Amino acid sequence: MPRTAQSNDGTSVSPVKISHGERVMDTHSGVTKAELAAYYHAVSPWMLPHLSGRPVAVLRAPEGIGGEMFFQKHAAKTIQGVRALDPSLDPDHEPLMQIDDARGLAGAVQMGAVEFHTWNARSDLIERPDRVIFDLDPGKGVTFARIVEDAQLIRGLLEELGLTAFVKTSGGKGLHVVTPLARRHEWDVAKGFAEAVAKHMARVFPDRFTATMGAKHRIGKCFVDYLRNYRGATTVCAYSARAREGMAVSMPVRWEELSELPGADAWNVRNAVERLNTLKQDPWAGYENASQQQVTKTVLERLGD
Repeated sequence: MPRTAQSNDGTSVSPVKISHGERVMDTHSGVTKAELAAYYHAVSPWMLPHLSGRPVAVLRAPEGIGGEMFFQKHAAKTIQGVRALDPSLDPDHEPLMQIDDARGLAGAVQMGAVEFHTWNARSDLIERPDRVIFDLDPGKGVTFARIVEDAQLIRGLLEELGLTAFVKTSGGKGLHVVTPLARRHEWDVAKGFAEAVAKHMARVFPDRFTATMGAKHRIGKCFVDYLRNYRGATTVCAYSARAREGMAVSMPVRWEELSELPGADAWNVRNAVERLNTLKQDPWAGYENASQQQVTKTVLERLGD
């Protein structure tokens, strides 16, 4: 199980010099740039297994989350510790980026990065996704307790299909259900499977789920966003902070923990490390053992019933 570093001084633990460490990144919580750097250094043993080896995009807020923010998917210029990938992986653009170590995390934070978002494939076999993600987004009037129930229903369906799933908080309002896959399927298969699951849930539980985009379609319902699963799409990485008031964190949890959580923003930059230091087991223990799961023809046929 990963062990986390503990420090309150971002400049003392960071592998990269953090300038303007006193800058307040979130006026609501008072979290500074130095604190954010210290957070990412502390959680790097937990975060890097989910981040390294994948194309990454970063949400940057150079002046804090109250200022201008922008999403960066390509290496327009060099960032310390951030690798520029082979340009052939995404032709007609600047190279994709990859972060493989704590230095890359720190280098990105130094350049104003707050959030880290990853592809559903590794860069060494980019045409074969290794997971499917269901982003459960509550519509107006839907409580977090309802979203927890909805996540358990999706988990139940996946288990019926012979697939193991894991769950994490989004750091916002919803949950992310993650299903590892063997690196054998093309993008169209992964996206088609995710779409089939979403539409199946909306068909079987029309009062609870919708697979249709748009606020008017999700009033009182959970929107199962399957569009995180096409080539080039990204989802916020496990343990990433969110650029929102309070600086919540996207936190992997055990399924058994869900009913105890007050919300998807239960952990933040200031209390997440304390949680990790008390864990006796990785909440996603068994993830690697599930990495050879496949979307078979039988699975797709069952979803079409």
